[in-house]
Amino acid sequence: MMKKILILIFMIYVFSNVSAQLKYPETPKIAVKDTLHDIVITDNYRWLEDGKNPEVIKWEKEQEKFSRSILDILSQREKLIKRFNELWRYDDVGRPSKVLNGERIFLWEKRKDDEKWRVLTKENEDAEFEVLIDPNDWDATETLSGTSSSRDGKYYAFGKAVAGNENPFVRIMEVETKRILPDTLRGRKQYVTSWLPDNSGFYYSANPLKNEVPAGEENYWRSIYFHELGTSANEDEKIYYSEDKKEMSHSVWITECGKYTIFYRGIFHENEIYFKRSDNEIMIPVATGFDASYSVDIVNDKILIKTDKDAPNGKVYITDVYHPQREFWQEFLPEQKDRLYYISTIAGHVYAVYQHNAYTVIKIYSLESNYIRDLSFPTLGTGYVSGYWSQDDIWVSFSSFTYPSVTYKYDFEHDKLNIYKEFPLDIDVENFTSEQVWYNSKDDTPISMFLVHRKDLKKDGNNPVKLSGYGGFNHSQIPYFSTSNIVWLEAGGMIAIPNLRGGGEYGEKWHEAGMKGNKQNVFDDFIAAAEWLIKNKYTNPEKLAISGGSNGGLLVGAVTVQRPELFKVVSCGVPLLDMIRYHKFGPARFWIDEYGSAEDPQQFEYLYKYSPYHNVINGTYYPAILISAGENDARVDPLHSRKMVARMQEANPNGEPILLLIKKDSGHGGGTTLSMQIEKAADTWAFLMNILGMNLE
Repeated sequence: MMKKILILIFMIYVFSNVSAQLKYPETPKIAVKDTLHDIVITDNYRWLEDGKNPEVIKWEKEQEKFSRSILDILSQREKLIKRFNELWRYDDVGRPSKVLNGERIFLWEKRKDDEKWRVLTKENEDAEFEVLIDPNDWDATETLSGTSSSRDGKYYAFGKAVAGNENPFVRIMEVETKRILPDTLRGRKQYVTSWLPDNSGFYYSANPLKNEVPAGEENYWRSIYFHELGTSANEDEKIYYSEDKKEMSHSVWITECGKYTIFYRGIFHENEIYFKRSDNEIMIPVATGFDASYSVDIVNDKILIKTDKDAPNGKVYITDVYHPQREFWQEFLPEQKDRLYYISTIAGHVYAVYQHNAYTVIKIYSLESNYIRDLSFPTLGTGYVSGYWSQDDIWVSFSSFTYPSVTYKYDFEHDKLNIYKEFPLDIDVENFTSEQVWYNSKDDTPISMFLVHRKDLKKDGNNPVKLSGYGGFNHSQIPYFSTSNIVWLEAGGMIAIPNLRGGGEYGEKWHEAGMKGNKQNVFDDFIAAAEWLIKNKYTNPEKLAISGGSNGGLLVGAVTVQRPELFKVVSCGVPLLDMIRYHKFGPARFWIDEYGSAEDPQQFEYLYKYSPYHNVINGTYYPAILISAGENDARVDPLHSRKMVARMQEANPNGEPILLLIKKDSGHGGGTTLSMQIEKAADTWAFLMNILGMNLE
């Protein structure tokens, strides 16, 4: 016990004196002035945008060396690596997937010592599984991506991406012989979307090559091609695309019955849908006009249409393939108070998956829209249901904050969930509990929040709390089981996850309340969550950590500069932080419908007001912050992280540590191997724990 106390005292001493010891790498200031809508903006770190510039590479290496000098000595780091290896390395399998036409079965598997998942297959239920593709035999930076079996399992399309770049190049394997066919495809970021029933070819989506479009537009103009098996990629026909809107997305897939092909095209959350019969080339419109979000499924010649048109929480219509026009649509499921997340047509029934206060409720209906029953779960949490209309297997997965993930096969006749696979590790969760609370935001809007903590938590205002959020793109923060969170709880911490506006928990209106000019609502919701936790004696500003990634990185970046005194330490991952120039890089123009663009005078006004990079103030005492990015991030350019770290180190050179980590061979989702992911998580969690004075057993 005395040893633990001495270690804690030592670490408190180290970090109480770290401010005086910090000597950041030198960062030149090279002023670039822009005038936008009569406002002059000076950017001293524009030069850090070019990640290929030798001077930027040199600066980045110096920052990494500085960050490692702090992170590598943290006592928690090695303990976390050990604990994450215990929790993340185990023999695991996915659920078996039987092909539509035939008996062949595919299965994903990861053995305890594997760095990546591999694909197994067997000819039928009675055969033994054999390895089909094992990425563990590839280079460490290569990952398996975009897999797709033909409908009878004779062929298997698979992509190989490198270093997290999300740019798979697809090859075709003949499953029985494991022979790689000579076929290749066109373009970049190739993903097979649907095979023809007779195996003669398939549809795939791809971006153009650099020399096929104007410079800088390679991340746009995504189109659908058709590849005939045995032919050259040069013969692939571009069949579905836009000639004038580079941000338009496209998708084509063949229905389960094989009789219809569905064509989707959309911008952001508004889209059109067409279909054609397999014996006819005429495309028949289902939903046109780009006036809402639509998705369709066709079973038994019936078209089920899910939409948020005049129904922000979602509703479903039904018609038949002979009368697809809107005037023939009949209401199948009316809009409810809960958000309709999705519908699945499985084993002859329709499963409607709702989010009620951000947890899952599944209702079962007949194709005649008759309600049958709810699918019951063991507790409040997140569930998914999947399967085929023509097959009897109904697969259900479920987890919650203190309920490890389970895969079930649902016995519809007896209304029973039969366990197929339980979480393979024995983790004691009996000492932990979760609850949902409500608090009011700045404008008195009620916001829900999940709290996860030990059952014997004392509300003495001194608990280490990690507050995480997202608040954007209609994405919901829902209950899930996380071994990473368990480690935080084991160390005496608490997890808080609010359901911020901008997310999808409460329908499209909730999403719109956090978009564009309403984005400040998201930050206010998050700040109000922190204030509520402090007011209600869960924690205090010296014990409060915040974390977020991607759009959540923007969130924590914004609240850090708006309310720096409210938080002690920040983890800001793969973030957008320069909101004046974000749309100029990579695929970011896709997000203008979510954020707006500084090219628009009105949108510039609110973007400039909250843009984290532009609102750092010299002399402000900011919380400790670790900003991390992926070198090959295909979505958010690491330039945001570089510029923000430079600006914050300039503004507060003698304050809490401001660290940058740009992971090599990594993309938006992190490292390509399990070891890399463990190292990254250990860096982040050790930093947070150390600043908050937490220790591991």
